[in-house]
Amino acid sequence: MSSYNVVMSAYLLQISSRFDLTLLSDAQQQQLTRLLSASSFIGRTLQQQPELLVEFCAPSSLASALQSNAALEIDLNLLPETEVFAVLRRFRSAQLCRILAADILHLHDISASLHYVSQLADRLINAAYQWAYQQLSQQWGTPLDEQGKPMPLLILGMGKLGGGELNFSSDIDLIFTYPANGETQGGRRSTEHQQFFTKLGQKLIAALHQVTADGFVYRVDMRLRPFGDSGPLVLSFAAMEDYYQEQGREWERYAMLKARVLNPDGEHSDELKKLLKPFIYRRYIDFSAIESLRRMKQQIEQENRRLNRRDNIKLGIGGIREVEFIVQTLQLIRGGRIPAMQQPSLLKALTVLSAEHILTTQQADELRDDYLWLRTVEQALQGIDDQQTQTLPQEPLLQAQLLSALNLVSWATLQQQVDTAMARVHQQFKLVIDNGEDPDQQEITLGKLIWDSEQSADELASQLDWLTLEQGKILIEQLQQFKQDCQKRSVGPRGRDFLAKLIPLLLHMLQQQQAQPTVLARVLGVFKQIVTRTAYLELLFENSDALQQLVLLCNQSGWLAEQLARYPMLLDELIDPAQLYQVATKADYHDRLRQLLLRVSADDLELLMETLRQYKQAQQLRIAAADISGVLPLMKVSDHLTWLAEVIMAQVVELAWQQMSARYGEPANASADDKGLAVLAYGKLGGLELGYGSDLDLVFVHNCDSQASTGGERPIDSKQFYLKLVQRVLHLCTTRTNSGVLYDIDTRLRPSGNSGLLAINIETYSQYLQQEAWTWEHQALVRARAIYGSQALQQRFTQIRQQVLSLPRPLAKLRQDVVEMRDKLRQHHGLDANDPKHSVGGIVDLEFISQYLVLAYAAEDAALYQYSDNIRILAAAAKHGLLAEDQMQQLQQAYQLLRGAGHRQTLAPATLPSLDSLQSAKQQVEKVWQQLFTPIAPA
Repeated sequence: MSSYNVVMSAYLLQISSRFDLTLLSDAQQQQLTRLLSASSFIGRTLQQQPELLVEFCAPSSLASALQSNAALEIDLNLLPETEVFAVLRRFRSAQLCRILAADILHLHDISASLHYVSQLADRLINAAYQWAYQQLSQQWGTPLDEQGKPMPLLILGMGKLGGGELNFSSDIDLIFTYPANGETQGGRRSTEHQQFFTKLGQKLIAALHQVTADGFVYRVDMRLRPFGDSGPLVLSFAAMEDYYQEQGREWERYAMLKARVLNPDGEHSDELKKLLKPFIYRRYIDFSAIESLRRMKQQIEQENRRLNRRDNIKLGIGGIREVEFIVQTLQLIRGGRIPAMQQPSLLKALTVLSAEHILTTQQADELRDDYLWLRTVEQALQGIDDQQTQTLPQEPLLQAQLLSALNLVSWATLQQQVDTAMARVHQQFKLVIDNGEDPDQQEITLGKLIWDSEQSADELASQLDWLTLEQGKILIEQLQQFKQDCQKRSVGPRGRDFLAKLIPLLLHMLQQQQAQPTVLARVLGVFKQIVTRTAYLELLFENSDALQQLVLLCNQSGWLAEQLARYPMLLDELIDPAQLYQVATKADYHDRLRQLLLRVSADDLELLMETLRQYKQAQQLRIAAADISGVLPLMKVSDHLTWLAEVIMAQVVELAWQQMSARYGEPANASADDKGLAVLAYGKLGGLELGYGSDLDLVFVHNCDSQASTGGERPIDSKQFYLKLVQRVLHLCTTRTNSGVLYDIDTRLRPSGNSGLLAINIETYSQYLQQEAWTWEHQALVRARAIYGSQALQQRFTQIRQQVLSLPRPLAKLRQDVVEMRDKLRQHHGLDANDPKHSVGGIVDLEFISQYLVLAYAAEDAALYQYSDNIRILAAAAKHGLLAEDQMQQLQQAYQLLRGAGHRQTLAPATLPSLDSLQSAKQQVEKVWQQLFTPIAPA
């Protein structure tokens, strides 16, 4: 007896004991055993609903029950909410088990199974929608259209649900929209349509998503809606149209290909389709989409390299997602000219692609067969325990259950069939919008000679004609040492083959750039980290642009070389040089992060944290590349690093809020749209002067003054909620994962420093600053600004900042306080003359000058505290007559030069500002310092 049979026999003995089988015939018992051997979910459901037992033992009863809708034909409005939830969940479990049983018993094929699963979702969503609509209408009245008819909330099903090919245990991606604004009529109270439909959306999500004793109906994901999590839950048609016309991205066109109205009414639903069609499809062959699609393809390949999803039949190389990409890409490019392609079903679109000769009959047939086989495995895999998984199991029992569901006897046979299908899919995936570029085939004989040679470094050094003999010897010794190191590590045959091809290309590029041995050392530092990961070696070999950019960046910056060695996943950013050096906007940073997080389950905290860190590193790499290449000037570099931090911190707060509100409920008088929290940035982030290695100085304030508890199942004091919220924000940022920390966060500038509350009421914050704060805390406030929070909270902070900074201050005492604080910092950091920040006349001296001018004279001129950055403060000071025009210009130039030197020290480039220019800049700063502070400056 095989190990699988042993495991299965023990399992069946245990599960069968829970049923009364005395009334079943031998044939019926045999059929039940077959079902139980394939699915724990079926066993669990039959225990919870024993009335189904006889039906599941008779194929004819099972087939007719699949078509039945009886359990949902009762009037749900007559039932209390808890009973409605129970009806929906029990019907979902029973019907899914019927579909799964029909799969196992081969009563239908996989196409029919996918149709039944999608049809079930449509039924359940519509039943929950109709119930929720009636419930709200009784309280708030009914929204009416221009003809006086009830106005619907149209539900767009996205992804596989939209395509009518939903998998067994899937999330559902939805978007809510309604025809027009107005006010409800006929209820006890009236409200705006926007409010009514928002409440309706929330009630519908709760009916489907909430976990009860009977489980859930569907996990609902709303992140594909306009503006994502930060956007309104529902939008009017007009708002939808404005968004997609003005801000719609290519990836949103790609997603909208699968959109389907789940509750069509034949009127408003047709209007919505017409509204969306021009955004999705172009009237010509749409080659403009190719670049963005190529980037999407690169992102898929990048994820596969990073996450090594070998056994994932959806997301792995050659998985279901690659079939979807092939079909949707061709739909997006050609669908505007071929109306038959304008529909969300992958299988139907595949038929059209073949009929239109865009794919050959063989290509289409192979894709269809492989796709359906992978969907068959996925359906059986998820049916084992009603789990959303696409990864082939390692546990013997799960493997035995999967084999039973698929009617296979050997795991090796299943693995071979899956591998064959995925290999064929990936072959076609690689051909879609292919770059059509071969690896660099320039003269590389010299590199091959050196890599393969057994000669000594002394003998080979003369071959490197762009280097001196000594430099050539150093370079070849580095290469030989690297080769010896590789021989000691587990580099497989494919890895050795790629190295044998890569090293000659690398040497050729070093020759082209006349690079020094230092550059090779940096590149080999990266290679050492990827030498056992063949996917990255393959990336560099097959993308000569990426290898060239690696050499270029290692030539220009030691810091970038270290980053690439520490985090090899950044190599993916080098594939497209045009994208690498393209200057982004703040909106771009937000959009890129939103796209990335859409591919991560909201429940997968570990992957969310990794994704945030990898995103930051990738964007920081792009900024640094644009910096050292001269595309971005210094001031813009800091702007971009600042924007990036702001976008990431906003997302971190959103994630923390979702996690804390799910656990404790929302605090009194707060909601996801207005959280009652603001994030205040101090220091470099506040002054829009962030550097590459900067930590973030943050203070968190809230406007909660209620003693009430939060509204969840585990209520806590509302003020305590904000403390836990900030602790979660800090955890998300500072926990070290495989990709390092997101940001180091310094909260010591909050009232009372480390002994103060992490989250403080904004009025307490105001009182502290006006009555208890030290002068240095007012100095810090000069550089402070709100980077996250509701408009009202941000405006209140602005008022507090203005009130505090414009307080009258005795100048002699102010000068003394500023000088004493400067002396304390000098004692703490020392006096390194080469330190552009803390040396005499350095950045800190200049910052103290601008802070002093604001605190001393802001009561006379509000323009002094209008901005938080030093450049504009100095300009305002000159305009007020506090500095001469030439002094202001000299200080601004000195500040930019000193900050530039700080950036350059971080990046470790080939060239730094000259010592003479730095010394001259510091002398200018010191001159103004003496002018302002000489009366009390120490001897």
